[in-house]
Amino acid sequence: MISFIKKMLGFEELDYTRLMERGAIIIDVRTPQEFKQGHVKKAINIPLSDISRSIKKIKQKNKPIITCCRSGARSGNAASTLKSAGIEVYNGGSWNSVRDAIRN
Repeated sequence: MISFIKKMLGFEELDYTRLMERGAIIIDVRTPQEFKQGHVKKAINIPLSDISRSIKKIKQKNKPIITCCRSGARSGNAASTLKSAGIEVYNGGSWNSVRDAIRN
């Protein structure tokens, strides 16, 4: 049941190891103030409000993207926007979850 709900909300079971081996870029879509309070090492901060303006730059990197935020809602919105632009993107959910997953 929980996995069904996660899929409905855009959360996927991600193979972080495989994505990181492919050079995945982690984009944290929280505000700069939130980002300063803690973030995944090597994550790039592009606030959700700036995602649409950053599509061209993100697309040029030609790497899979993992979005994250505080709870997963904003990262889901960002992932939808990037996916609509033809970018390979995965909603990682909360930045804490992403951080913990790539440590393992």
